Amino acid sequence: PRPKSTTSPPSSRRTNARRTHRGLANSDRKSRYQKFLQQRNQNSQHSINSAKSCDEEVIRSLSPSRECRVAVSPERQQQSSLRSKNNDIFSLNSFISFESDAKGVHHTQQQGRENTADSRQSSLLESQHICRKDNNGIEEEDDSQTEDVYYVKQQYGNLSIIFSGIQCLVLLIMMIQCGVSPLEINPMLGPYPDALSYWGGKNAVLIIDENEWWRLVTPIFLHAGILHLVCNIAVQLESGAFFEREWGSGVWFVIYITSAVGSSILSTCAMPNSISVGSSGAVMGLFGGKLAEVFCRAYESRNTKQGRIGHEVRMEQLSGILCSVLMVGLMSFIPYVDWAAHLGGLVAGFTVGLVIFSFTIRKLAWTALWCILGMALTILSFVLAMTYMYTEVEPPHELNDVCGYYAQYFDDYECHCQKGG
Repeated sequence: PRPKSTTSPPSSRRTNARRTHRGLANSDRKSRYQKFLQQRNQNSQHSINSAKSCDEEVIRSLSPSRECRVAVSPERQQQSSLRSKNNDIFSLNSFISFESDAKGVHHTQQQGRENTADSRQSSLLESQHICRKDNNGIEEEDDSQTEDVYYVKQQYGNLSIIFSGIQCLVLLIMMIQCGVSPLEINPMLGPYPDALSYWGGKNAVLIIDENEWWRLVTPIFLHAGILHLVCNIAVQLESGAFFEREWGSGVWFVIYITSAVGSSILSTCAMPNSISVGSSGAVMGLFGGKLAEVFCRAYESRNTKQGRIGHEVRMEQLSGILCSVLMVGLMSFIPYVDWAAHLGGLVAGFTVGLVIFSFTIRKLAWTALWCILGMALTILSFVLAMTYMYTEVEPPHELNDVCGYYAQYFDDYECHCQKGG
């Protein structure tokens, strides 16, 4: 008999060859997958570094007034690590599910790039929303913030600066055109009183008899002299500008103009026989608006950090307001400035402020109550004052000729800006 062959049949050799090739393929696949995992870990670390760099760019791009300082918290780093691990598991499943190694590697690399972009975008969005606004309009900072920062709505008091510049320019032009009166006539180092009336000062005869309503607003652009201007500008650029940064230019403008009108109306009713100018009535209205804000937000929650800081700032402002009101009240004894304008501006600013700042109250019932009350007080006070002004006030008709009116009190009085003269 023929001896048995020690070699395997061809079919068996082919099977063993396939097994050997499959083993080599699996080992090669595992080695390539290990390299892929290393690459994925590097991509994950790159994603975290990209998030940090994005955060730093957002910090530099934020407005300086907000003073927002953002840092990558440990929780976010942990979230990024968990996200990278989940991406690795998803990449493993994608790698094994594909029959072709090249397709699997291509798919996982593309998915890795998308996850890196998503993590970078989410990090940027999170950094941009670290400073967020609550219902009261005050921006709230992240829990990782360690410094006490009080956030305002804008960086500069633009309208306060613009109005102050216009007031300075008007006084300069008025003194150049109309001259400077002696100190016994105008101790404020300013022009003659007829110039104040000619340029738009409060003149009860012209307002009531000639229906020159624009004189209810124009006195805020005029001042009796340099000393009067410096006092008002100092308060307006200090307290008034900061109020504008807190409220925004729109709210500031509404309170400022409404207070100016209210101050002129009450001045016309209470002191119809004098010429008065100045922005102190409108400035008092800003103080009245701040009092209304403190009143409306007195019971605001202090559980958040910004709520506590805002309450402390408003309490400090309250003491400053009382001191400023006292200082402006002393200016009522300055010639061509009257106390009625200060009181009228303060009341008008407070009533309008009740309407505006009632919307900062969280409870709807209290918001409706103070809003309706503020609107009722504002409308009622203006209607009653206007009615009294046109029915009861009898201004001296000598103020039709302001130059002649003041010439009877001063021997050396000169008229330079009188109409027709």
